[in-house]
Amino acid sequence: MWRRVRLPLAAVILVVNALQWVIVEAVASAAWTEPRYSYAANYISDLGVPDCGAQFQGRDICSPLHTAMNASFMLEGILFATGIVLLAHLVTGRTRRAVIALAIAHGVGMVLVGLFHGSPDGPSIGLVVHAGAAGIGILCANTLAIMAGALRSLGLPTTYRAFSIAVGSLGLLSEALVGLSPSTAGLFERGGVYSWLLWSVVTGTLLLVKNRRDHRVVENVVA
Repeated sequence: MWRRVRLPLAAVILVVNALQWVIVEAVASAAWTEPRYSYAANYISDLGVPDCGAQFQGRDICSPLHTAMNASFMLEGILFATGIVLLAHLVTGRTRRAVIALAIAHGVGMVLVGLFHGSPDGPSIGLVVHAGAAGIGILCANTLAIMAGALRSLGLPTTYRAFSIAVGSLGLLSEALVGLSPSTAGLFERGGVYSWLLWSVVTGTLLLVKNRRDHRVVENVVA
């Protein structure tokens, strides 16, 4: 019974997880009005900084809903890791261990991102932890997307596998270009984050459709 519940539960978790991030980010950025928050120039992490009126790395910081954004960071890490660990039963051996390790590393990283925000007034160690944790979270999630594309065990079409490899690779490439220019730093950072959020929604949705179709086939055979 648990095996039949695990896959659709993981799928729902992945979809809900991505949606909660995008919604909270949109609400938090809309609440930031002085000056207007820029999706292109501002980092996502700026939305979690509690200091208002400060300037950090040349950017004016003022996020009224920083608590909500930090909670979303941590929730994302927990939900994403949970969803992937639930799906890990589809693979075996070293691959399963690698998938679980990457999922947990991502989860811990994102929880630390929410706890240690990039505050200009905070201790320097906090900035180091925040940056390192964010890097780990982004690297692990995009790597998992690429791995999913290399695996046949999800039972999803070849086009999905190509999509997974492409979106994960583009996410890593986009993150590598963050330092290209201050005016596009936020844009490229989002490329490295939205890649795995998009992958989560697509994967979760396709798994739910597949699960429903498989159940119909079984019901028809039994009937």
